[in-house]
Amino acid sequence: MLLEGKTVIVTGGSRGIGRAVAVGCAKQGANVVVSHHSHADEVLADIDKIGGKAVAVQSDIADPATGTLLVNAAVKHFGSVDVLVSNAGICPFHSFLDMPVDVLKRTMEVNLHGAFYVTQAAANRMKDQGRGGAIIAVSSISALVGGEMQTHYTPTKAGVHSLMQSCAIALGKYGIRCNSVLPGTILTDINKDDLADADKLAYMQNRIPLGRLGEPEDLAGPVVFLASDMARYVTGAALLVDGGLFVNLQ
Repeated sequence: MLLEGKTVIVTGGSRGIGRAVAVGCAKQGANVVVSHHSHADEVLADIDKIGGKAVAVQSDIADPATGTLLVNAAVKHFGSVDVLVSNAGICPFHSFLDMPVDVLKRTMEVNLHGAFYVTQAAANRMKDQGRGGAIIAVSSISALVGGEMQTHYTPTKAGVHSLMQSCAIALGKYGIRCNSVLPGTILTDINKDDLADADKLAYMQNRIPLGRLGEPEDLAGPVVFLASDMARYVTGAALLVDGGLFVNLQ
């Protein structure tokens, strides 16, 4: 029970990686605040089945007020904020030369601005509590490599990683650790349509040394580790969770 008694906020926690992380934290004894945009019934049911405690907060992560809303919910229901997992993100694939302004703007607001706002709100609460905390941002292998249809997305993921590096410096004096995880190709709703093509799916699988695409649950363990006291001297780090994809890109 690596997170017993801790309160964890997970943004984008109703599906995909966020859902797996929320359940994984609950399995390790955490109380979980699930931030979601549309529905959270399934993840709440998953946590309830294992005897965990969770509340859901519907919100738009791009709204600067959402961070405070989530912190207040955590304090109201569970008394503290000990861990933030900033996971919410979108990737509407689009070509570069005709990128609509609204697609670029929304991607930036959700992925990068939203991460900044919620990190700031959680960090202020952790500072006031006086016992430190852990912040983990879900970046991406896309922070390190390019993508033809991701010219609006890859900069946000590089920015999220950079945000954690700078926050590690800014918040270390308060005992707040800030790290990022960089998933490779994970089977989620974001890339479901893109990987529907059998040839592309096979191509992606063949590039990964471990021989398969990632599943959302593959992120739960690394996030729990970084959130726990097992990583008490780890801050400003980036952990690739990609089955070896990055080192095989040659």
